[in-house]
Amino acid sequence: MLLNKFNATTSFPKGFLWGGAIAANQAEGAWDVDGREPSQADIMILPEEYSRLGSFGENVTLKEIQTALNDKTGNYPRRRGIDFFHTFPDDLALMAEMGFKCFRTSFSWSRIFPKGDELEPNEKGLEFYDRLIDKMLELGIEPVMTISHYEIPINLIVEYGGWANPKLIDFFVRFSKVLLKRYKNKVKYWIIINQQNDVYGWGEFAGLGILKGHENQEETMFQAVHHQFVATAEVVKCGHQIKTDMKMGMMLGINGTYPASSRPEEVMAAYELWNRNTFFFSDVAVHGEYPGYMIRYFKDHNINLIVTEKELQLIKENTVDYISFSYYSSGVVHAEKPNQLLLDNPYTKASIWGWVMDPVGFRYTFNVLWDRYHLPLFVAENGIGAVDEVVDGKIHDDYRKKYLQDHVLQMKEAIKDGVNIFGYASWGPIDIISYSQAEMSKRYGFVYVDLDDKGKGTGKRLKKDSFYWYQKVIQSNGEEI
Repeated sequence: MLLNKFNATTSFPKGFLWGGAIAANQAEGAWDVDGREPSQADIMILPEEYSRLGSFGENVTLKEIQTALNDKTGNYPRRRGIDFFHTFPDDLALMAEMGFKCFRTSFSWSRIFPKGDELEPNEKGLEFYDRLIDKMLELGIEPVMTISHYEIPINLIVEYGGWANPKLIDFFVRFSKVLLKRYKNKVKYWIIINQQNDVYGWGEFAGLGILKGHENQEETMFQAVHHQFVATAEVVKCGHQIKTDMKMGMMLGINGTYPASSRPEEVMAAYELWNRNTFFFSDVAVHGEYPGYMIRYFKDHNINLIVTEKELQLIKENTVDYISFSYYSSGVVHAEKPNQLLLDNPYTKASIWGWVMDPVGFRYTFNVLWDRYHLPLFVAENGIGAVDEVVDGKIHDDYRKKYLQDHVLQMKEAIKDGVNIFGYASWGPIDIISYSQAEMSKRYGFVYVDLDDKGKGTGKRLKKDSFYWYQKVIQSNGEEI
């Protein structure tokens, strides 16, 4: 066969899952309804003054947790979200109007196991997800469900120390089994843990529930990561046992990582940082073993993990079916600062929140993942946060259309490169509370929600110009971009 006659895919495949993504903790609200108890997201306050370039949750203490739980007047945006708990039928109808083929959202762990360590789930919490998933299916929208998305019950942090405690393995597996069994005939695509590699900085608290102050903070962090690896493998095993065609996926939070120059030391520094901060997690999830570069890193940094042969065997035998990832921006690595991804690439521009806009990096990321793993890829998040203005009842967000258009075109190029991509979930289809800054004013959606940073407004939903752009993209299966 001549190569030029090979029937390569040059456009989005039939049945491609176009859609969008949100998280329970940023949208649902109803933080104390039907037996739900606080999660880590519910203690994150939005102060009166803040920096768009900053993040919250980097140095959470037990005292701060208790203060937040006792605070009845502070501005805690994720407690109210956009009231998706009550408005989801109308919000999903808007997504169906755009033509969504899939919708990615997450379960609130503390809605189902309020304290996290109960033996039996909260039925009222499960009934909400019954209604939500049934509505998706009724509208012809494929549910892509994330089991854990920065939603650890606060009790598991205060009483157990988060994922640093191996007891969380059993708690998480119990929670996951309830979901896998209940929705085995309704949910095909599962993402076990959101952005599993996002563990440095505020991610230590958000993803692992670890507070600062451990004698060896990095060792504690990686021990917690190991516990998540074990739990993830157990959940993959359970999912495949419950239903053989259930697709169990892992998720990365990816920032394109480049050397600041062609200087060999910087090329190597960028390679090592991308391995350590990102591919370590997918290497374990896909290949089922700890890579040599991390074993060396642990040795060089005096990191000693408690790991059993039984756990390693479990990880080896229960690898994931696909890789999902979020992609927003990229950065560069300087040899003098090998542990930092900096945003000083002179060939890119940044949003007002400092996030570099790099659509070519999107295609690059697809190819890197495909070459490394040869597993199907799903885009779990991609979008731009911006300040939207309502003028005569309309929102002209050409900047959002431009960002997404550029990225979708590069995704199409990756498909031409031979990469197996089966879905794209834009973040997010509707305005929600941002995670890193806890703002409502940092908007991502195709649908505007009339609420401000203090929760004031009508809550009315308005279609932005990008709504109609994305509708055409989906209708044409990516031929009209």
